[in-house]
Amino acid sequence: MREVDATIARRLDSGVPLVGEVARYIIASGGKRLRPVLLLLTCGALGCTDAQRFNLAAVVEFIHTATLLHDDVVDESTANEVFGNPASVLVGDFLYSRAFQMMVETGSMRVMQILADATNVIAEGEVLQLMNIRDTALDEAAYLRVIRSKTAKLFEASCRLAAVLAGSPAAVEAACAEYGQSLGTAFQIIDDVLDYEGDAAELGKNLGDDLREGKVTLPLILAMQRGTPDEAALVRRAIESGSTDDLPAILQLVRDCGALQQARGVASDQARRAVDALQGFAANTYTESLLELSAQLLQRRS
Repeated sequence: MREVDATIARRLDSGVPLVGEVARYIIASGGKRLRPVLLLLTCGALGCTDAQRFNLAAVVEFIHTATLLHDDVVDESTANEVFGNPASVLVGDFLYSRAFQMMVETGSMRVMQILADATNVIAEGEVLQLMNIRDTALDEAAYLRVIRSKTAKLFEASCRLAAVLAGSPAAVEAACAEYGQSLGTAFQIIDDVLDYEGDAAELGKNLGDDLREGKVTLPLILAMQRGTPDEAALVRRAIESGSTDDLPAILQLVRDCGALQQARGVASDQARRAVDALQGFAANTYTESLLELSAQLLQRRS
């Protein structure tokens, strides 16, 4: 990761100072670097030491950061508050274009295909989520479609890229992709659960932000299914209005009706799928870390 961070710092260099300032701000506040970590761990599990792994790890972080910047404009938060809409959108565009410059350097059409497809699917997921804002009829299947596009796709691409760099056969590449998609799906479900049970200071955002933005996530979908008609109506009104006046009652409801526990169960199923995908991989410290990551993800609180 030191090599990846050095690559990120070097490739953020631009003759336009604001570009580097905004990009460094959002990357520094982005936190976990989970996607590049996944790419490096998967390379290790497959015995791949190709130097391009550092370059591609930086690429997936740039793509992730670009989506964060564009999200901030849609959600009117974070970088948008600091730098404004124009800078957030345009620096996001810079990061996308820099990522594509870097992926061309690999000279691999397969690498470019994976990342181009992933970027397109992520954009579709963002649009789907926008279309679903304040839609109280959204069901679990539609919710999963959004998060598999918006979040899990880049996890999948990160792991798939490692298999391509390693020259792995198609079956191994498919297993890596399955691991990444399942892990990414579990990650987003837990993220949505934490919006109703986490610690605001640890999360870096206020509880109920998803509700305020009209995002219909799995805890709310399950609460509307499991609650009484009056409780379901309470949740629907809050989603449709974007009001958090009833947030304390909704927080209590999602806990008491078992919605959070059930959502964590769905995440656990996805984490088990991720573990199953690695069956047959070489037993080494990298594979062990990928397996441990699946378990640790379910315990996260921020």
